[in-house]
Amino acid sequence: MTGILSLATKCIFQAGFNWKVVEAMWPGFEAAFEGFDIGHCLMLHDEDFGRLVSDTRIVRHGPKIRAVQENARFFADLTEEHGSVGAFLAGWPSSDYMGLLEVLKKRGTRLGGNTGQYFLRFAGVDSFILSQSVTNRLIAEGIVDKAPGSKKEKDAVQAAFNQWKAESGRSFNEISRVLGMSID
Repeated sequence: MTGILSLATKCIFQAGFNWKVVEAMWPGFEAAFEGFDIGHCLMLHDEDFGRLVSDTRIVRHGPKIRAVQENARFFADLTEEHGSVGAFLAGWPSSDYMGLLEVLKKRGTRLGGNTGQYFLRFAGVDSFILSQSVTNRLIAEGIVDKAPGSKKEKDAVQAAFNQWKAESGRSFNEISRVLGMSID
């Protein structure tokens, strides 16, 4: 479970920031958060947060630092409920990927939007990423008329991906990449 917290944290800190900078600083993150040990991160207290927001080994962004503890709780809860985070992710039906994103958004911290999408992709979940180019292709195909935000729009996107997966035998990852590269 330690690896999943590290991965989620990396995705959170990369959001809106230069990924290369976060990658170069990652050994400092691992050290500052004690290897992302769930027990340690669950027990962070105000003194730890004070130390972390001034730790030059990491990006000093208070709400993202706080998310480490909150997501440690989220992943510990998933482990208690499903045996492991991996079992939870593996047991989720791929035909409801948008529903899985909603769980991350509601129960996790800072795991909504593209952050959750990248987290799932990097965690090995068959997933699509609604990048600007993928969204533009979905608009061009008449699936949506803007970036999907409502439940109806998200359901339409899920239905389109499910149909393309059934027709092509390709994964969501592959379909997403093809869509992203097929727009000018």
